[in-house]
Amino acid sequence: MNKTVKDIRFSIILAPSFFSFHKSIRDGLYSSFWLNGGRGSTKSSAISLEIIHGMEKDQEANAVVFRKTKTYLRESVYEQMLWAIDSLGLTDEYHESYSPLMITKVRTGQRIIFKGAERPKKVKASKFRRGYAKFIWFEEVDEFNGMHEIRTINQSVARGGPDIKIFYSYNPPESNTNWVNVEVVQQSLRDDAFVHHSDYTSVPPEWLGPVFIAEAEHLKKVNPQKYDHEYMGKITGTGAEVFKNVTVRAITDEEIATFDKIHRGLDHGYASDPMHYTENYYDSTRRKIYIFGEVHQAGLSNIKATSEIKKINAQNGEITADSAEPRTNNEFRDLGLKIVGAKKGPGSIDHGIKWLQDLEEIIIDPYRCPNTKREFTTYELEKDSNGNFKANYPDKNNHSIDATRYSLEDEFKKRVAKVKRRPSRIR
Repeated sequence: MNKTVKDIRFSIILAPSFFSFHKSIRDGLYSSFWLNGGRGSTKSSAISLEIIHGMEKDQEANAVVFRKTKTYLRESVYEQMLWAIDSLGLTDEYHESYSPLMITKVRTGQRIIFKGAERPKKVKASKFRRGYAKFIWFEEVDEFNGMHEIRTINQSVARGGPDIKIFYSYNPPESNTNWVNVEVVQQSLRDDAFVHHSDYTSVPPEWLGPVFIAEAEHLKKVNPQKYDHEYMGKITGTGAEVFKNVTVRAITDEEIATFDKIHRGLDHGYASDPMHYTENYYDSTRRKIYIFGEVHQAGLSNIKATSEIKKINAQNGEITADSAEPRTNNEFRDLGLKIVGAKKGPGSIDHGIKWLQDLEEIIIDPYRCPNTKREFTTYELEKDSNGNFKANYPDKNNHSIDATRYSLEDEFKKRVAKVKRRPSRIR
């Protein structure tokens, strides 16, 4: 006789790193679950177990599982769901079908449907004899072309019942600028999203086998960066990243209260280009900057921009602004802001960026400054037609970077003066 799902302890078949994931589903705190990790992390196993477990608890629950390309459905997520059914002792209670690709719970008629998403706009809501699609799973979500495709599918599928759970699983791409890496940072700020990272080191070795462990350890020795990406699931970068010294974390009110000198910078917006105002603190002893305030918006009138800036800059502290628009600066002065023009010159962009690169740490609060975080973490060198990095820094998606340069120009010019100054001759 098969065991029931109640007879099998999840702690036996679920890797310890996923206990918090299981608890988050049990407690009903989230609707979206983003699971990323390296090879052998068992994230797909965890999701498949939770879907079957959830269907056993709720007879109105069905599931829809997506991959970008339907070709890979049968050998990946379909087999994964069958594994979960077997692991939970429910083999005799489910019927498997290859055409169409589907798994059905015999007694209740609940179904697990598998779909390719080559044409997201053509994906239609699935009809179920009983219940609704309570569980939706996007496996290898990084294969999709962007969050717009995911939203299009969810708008069709994620409806018809309460407490819908959407799972996203993937191995993080190398580049910080890959859409899924950028999206997950945004998702981590939402109250209804659960973001989870895992790797093989928290999985019982006997589950993976000696060959897997040996291959991982060999790569760790011969190519640590590849090991970090493939097995540890880390975003290692492509070598194009401009700022490798960024730390994204909350900056507390208590920390801000200790900042004795606030730097302020303003990059003007043009038409659809956003205006960006920044506030930060420079710890010259430890060579760190803390970025904790921003106004970032396109299409703002100068009057509205002034109003938004004054909400943050209540004491009307001095702001260093782009000097290429003296007329705009004069208008801001007339509106009451204390504007001084940035001292631009040949090489000022390169010098300012290199000064920022040389800092020990650029700390950005993602809650207070989401646009600053996005631009600093995704700013990359471009390549020429031969695949070589261009010498110049790209002039796009860098509004917060420019504003930060302006705000701190006095600091990095002090350093230039120290470097250029020579000891006086002894007479």
